This record gives sequence, C-alpha cells and structure tokens, in this order.
Amino acid sequence: MAARTLTALERSKHCYGAGCAEAKLTLLRRLERAELRSARAVARLHELLCFLRAYPDDARVLAAVERMLERFSGRADLRRASAALADSGIAGTPIRYRFFWPTLRWLARRWPDRIEIERGDSEVAQRLASALPLLLTWAEAAALKALDPPAFAALDRLRARGESDATFLARRIDAMPGDAFTREVFHDAIDIAYALKPGPDTPTRTRAKHAAAPMAYQRQPLRRARPDLREELGRSYRSLRPVSAREGGQLIELARGAMLTRARDLDAFAYGNARDVRLVDDGGGLGFVLIGVTPERRALLAATCGYLILRNGVPIGYGEAFVTGRSAAMTFNIFASFRGAEAGYSFARTLAMVRQVFGAECFSLDPYQLGKDNDEAIASGAWWFYYKLGFKPLTAEARRILRQELARRRADPARHSDAATLRALAEAHLCFDFDRSRSPLLPPLAEPGLRVCDGLAARAGGERERVLAECSRECMKLTGMRSLRGFSAGERLAWERWSPLVVFALPQLARWSQAERRELARVIRAKGGRDESEYIKRFAAHPKLQRALFGKG
Repeated sequence: MAARTLTALERSKHCYGAGCAEAKLTLLRRLERAELRSARAVARLHELLCFLRAYPDDARVLAAVERMLERFSGRADLRRASAALADSGIAGTPIRYRFFWPTLRWLARRWPDRIEIERGDSEVAQRLASALPLLLTWAEAAALKALDPPAFAALDRLRARGESDATFLARRIDAMPGDAFTREVFHDAIDIAYALKPGPDTPTRTRAKHAAAPMAYQRQPLRRARPDLREELGRSYRSLRPVSAREGGQLIELARGAMLTRARDLDAFAYGNARDVRLVDDGGGLGFVLIGVTPERRALLAATCGYLILRNGVPIGYGEAFVTGRSAAMTFNIFASFRGAEAGYSFARTLAMVRQVFGAECFSLDPYQLGKDNDEAIASGAWWFYYKLGFKPLTAEARRILRQELARRRADPARHSDAATLRALAEAHLCFDFDRSRSPLLPPLAEPGLRVCDGLAARAGGERERVLAECSRECMKLTGMRSLRGFSAGERLAWERWSPLVVFALPQLARWSQAERRELARVIRAKGGRDESEYIKRFAAHPKLQRALFGKG
C-alpha cells in the first residue's frame, strides 16, 4: 500500500492546478504515517518532500511537507536504513567524503566533535605518517621518527581527550608556518577521506532552506517549455538586496552545506566573502544568492561570483560566473532532485541576472560543463540542452561535427546522439551573444600570463624576487602613482599581482595617454576592493586595456 502511495505521489509532483493540492495532501498524510520497506523508498520520499518544499501548491501542502521534513530523522524506516543511506545528505545519516582543506577547516571549527578520519585506507595511513612529524614539536617529531608507530596510533596519542582525530589534524595544519595556499596544498596532498557524523545542526538536505528568501506558491503548471533566451535576458529581476555580514555568513554556510551534502565543492563558496553577498528576488519564488570571493582568492583578470539558486528558499542549483568585460564564462547545475521541472527557465533567468547585475552580454560554457571528462553531462545530453537554447560552437571542427549530426537526425528523427559524438562536440566552448550583430567573444585569459612568463624568464634569470619588486615600482611610475598610501590589504595584494602583468603584458603602456594610465591604476585598485563590482565596471569601461591584454592592440 505504501509503495503504491509513494508512486502515486511521484506521478503527481509535476501536477499543478485545480484539485492537485488536495490529491497531494491525501497522499502526504498516508505517507506520513506509513513505514517504508526499503532504503530506496525512504530516499524517494525524501526527494519528493524536498521538491514539494521548493514547489508547494499552497500553504497546506507546504505545512505538511515542512512537518514531515522536520520529523524525518526520527522516522523508524530511516533509522533502520541509515547505514544504506550514508552520503545521501538526509538528516540522521553520515556524510563521507575526501573534503578539501577549506571544507575540513570549516567543519572542524563548526562541528569539532562530529568530524572524523575514515581509517580504512592503508595508503592514507602511510601519507599521514610521513606528514605528522611536520606538524609537531621537535620532541614529538623525534619520538615518532624513532619509534615509527602506526599513523592512527600516533594520532590517538597526540590528540587531546575528547578531540577528534580530524579536528586535531585541522588545528595542527592551521598552525603551520606559511600561508593559506601552502596549508591547502599540504593537506590536499595527503588526500584523506573523512566522515561527518549527523547532529542536530550539521548540514543536511532535509533542513536546507533560507527562511528570509522570496516565497511564492506554484498555482500554475511548471514552466517546462524551452525559453526564449533573448526575451528573458531583456527582462530584469524584481529586486537586489545586499545582506549584512551576519546574514552573508549564514548564506555562505547554506551554499557550502548544499555542496557538502551532495559530495561536491565549489571554490567560490569555500572562499566566500561574507561582506560581499547579495540576495536577488527574481519573482515567482525564484531567487539567487550571489557570493563574491575574498581578495586573496580572486582570479587575476576575471571577476568571480558564485551563485546558489533558490526556489522558495530551498537550494535547487548552483554555479559560477567569471566576468571579463562584457563576457561571462558560466557554470550551471540543477540538483538532481529538481531536474525535469524548470531547468531551462532557471538557466535563462540565471543569465538574465548575470547580465543585469554585471553587465555581461556574451556568455560561454566550457568543455567540462558540456561533457568533457564529465560523464554526468554526457548522460544528461547537456550539449544539446544548451544548443537548443541558442548557444553555438566556436570552433570549425565542432561546427563540422554538428552539421553531420544534424543531417543524421533529419534522416532519423528518433536518433539520439551517442556518447562518442557528444564527447567530440564537448571539446569546444559554446557561446551565446545577446546582440545578434556581434560575434561571440571568448577572451584568451591565459595569453597575458604567458607574456609575463616569457618576460620574467628573459629578464630575471635566477633573481625573480628582485625583478618582481622592481615591477611594483615600475608599475607605479607607469601609471602615475606616487605611493600606495591609503590602500587596503586587498588593494595592495591586487597591485602586487598586477604589477608583472603591467610591465610584461602591456609593452605599449608608456604610449597611452596619462588619463588612460591613471584609469588603469584605478582598475587595479578596484580588483582588491571590498567586492569586485567596481572592478567589473572599470575594466569594461577601459577598451584599450582589453585590447592590449588580449592581443588586439
């Protein structure tokens, strides 16, 4: 009986309109009392509840779903199946993953008694044994070298009573000499698997929601038709609100939890800047959390923004926008629980949001997003999803393969592209420009770096540090800066990173007008500002700089 009820709810989840809410309520009431027989059935119910929380028909459906999710970890069928549901992100189940350094550091600080090392990998034990002496006092290191105990036995001796092995390791790495980059490389080279034990407030998909996000009930059928990208890009969002640092921190944790509970990671969330978070209300319950990154983790040329897609406060997807001038390189992903609903519409509104907030009008998708070394994208037919929305391949080879495949499809309308064809198509970027009259633009972001590489190799010899110090002084002279007095730490860091670029990648800079050179100094300073909004505007308003950097002038 419960199995049939669960199947009936699955069949009705996309149904909206007259009588749909009542039908769902009846099925939900039955499932609230029912005990499901398998772990798979428990997981199916959980996914349905998450979906209906994001797309509720009305207040009654939302209340029923919220109540069931609040009590989900106490279900008898979940407790029975908790081992089989490990790594599912469901409340009451553990999460095991090879967390990267920023995630381990976050978990060890927020839930120090819940995070542990998975001890079953002998190769990890060997790497850990080699690494431990570098984290200890000279006396402790000498003892370990002399006695050579097993790594985990050593850890158990070293850690304090009540301190988990993972938390001890995180604290010791955090205290290492060096900077955040060296600590990250040190930790990630050990390649440790961890387990996060469930707790009342540990990250779960069951509880994931931002209560202050825009809210709307789904009274009409879902928007599943293919959207007109240009029409959507011409329509603005409803409102944008910068949030406080406190709410920004909460939203970053929501984003990080959405990734952690799905065995994923995203640098823009891991290095999110709580003082650079904005909440976009797009209308109809759709919203975006925009997360900027801390100055030390920003890319040199592109401005980086991570985004979490919300539906009635529930995370339904995520991605990043890398903005350079009027171009934005995009990543986009809808979480599995919410696919088949409004993916095309959500993608179109994502591009519209990026256009309105950052001024980008040309959008690109990299090969990984399309299926290169990405089996999930191949299986979902991601390349065709974006092509049918209006994206086009940039390279002649990809266009040749496309023509052949389109001819095959005309001859056999039932044909589906095989994996080999999709992988061949995914070798090249796809691009879309809001302005039909312009050719899509894909800035060659690596080229300026190669010029710096060649310039340093030719001039520095074995004295790179001396030449890099000279670059800062030369950059100041070329741009008319007398000093960096008044610059913040982030602005000074941006100046340090841009100086070799100015010296070696802009050889004609001395011929620029004084106003153009001074504006370049403002671009550089903006790169290290509180957020990258000012940098995006100033970079886009400096066409001479763009032409010089990207080899067109």
